[in-house]
Amino acid sequence: MAKGLDKHRARQELLSALGKDLARRARSCCELCEASGVKLVTFEVEPVPLEPEFERCLLLCETCREQLANPKRVQPDHWRCLGRAVWSTEPVVQVAAVRMARQLAARHDWAQELLDPLFLEPEVEAWIDHP
Repeated sequence: MAKGLDKHRARQELLSALGKDLARRARSCCELCEASGVKLVTFEVEPVPLEPEFERCLLLCETCREQLANPKRVQPDHWRCLGRAVWSTEPVVQVAAVRMARQLAARHDWAQELLDPLFLEPEVEAWIDHP
């Protein structure tokens, strides 16, 4: 059990080291809903590599992080903010935003309307489809 805890702590340290660069990229705002002035946390977008990678991490507010980590607790109205994120030039932001929009599109027309005009690069589409 201690080995697992040690691995977890080591991973958290590596993720923490990415914090400044993520804050710079995100302009200290949540990369999905653009919330500012709130606590931001690092979130790894699946599939998670053996070593944390900057290109696969997001800086998120607690609300976005909690709902991405627990899909059954999604509050659809919170995600109306995805209109900008689905068009992000950062692939990791686009992947997380499109995945959430697709999840919501089955029950919410506004989410499907976000996706209809969207063009995705093939590598982004592949990442979205194979978490």
